[in-house]
Amino acid sequence: MASEAGKTFQRFAVFGESSSSGTEMNNKNFSKLCKDCGIMDGKTVTSTDVDIVFSKVKAKNARTITFQQFQEAMKELSQKRFKDKNPDEALENVYKLMEGKDPATTGVTKATTVGGVSRLTDTSKYTGTHKERFDESGKGKGIAGREETTDNSGYVSGYKGAGTYDKKSSK
Repeated sequence: MASEAGKTFQRFAVFGESSSSGTEMNNKNFSKLCKDCGIMDGKTVTSTDVDIVFSKVKAKNARTITFQQFQEAMKELSQKRFKDKNPDEALENVYKLMEGKDPATTGVTKATTVGGVSRLTDTSKYTGTHKERFDESGKGKGIAGREETTDNSGYVSGYKGAGTYDKKSSK
């Protein structure tokens, strides 16, 4: 049962932390684990309880907990969550709640494309100078699409014989 909890611990430890190796978990991810797995129910175990337990099990000056400390925290929270059961049964029930759970991303804000937004962001409908900023596929051209590039060759714009001076003078 603890190995399944270890996998869940690792999945939540790396969630949102690109630099995390999955061996240590911060308070934010610990709270997310408790909420997503149903350990925090809002009545017997609240977010305050979770924060207090996290602070209790972590090292004095540390910001993260290891899996060993996580197990201690789960023992404490399980006794609070399942008051009527003995400590071992309560811990087992908490591990059952965690089994196979992944960090949920429901309720996360997504880019909206309702109403006028989709028309405004469709580059195929652009006209005039704005049209010049994008290629046929709709990908932006970058600075080439924003700036008017001028010919800095030294010749006047209407002059047709550019590059012919050396040919005339060498004869």
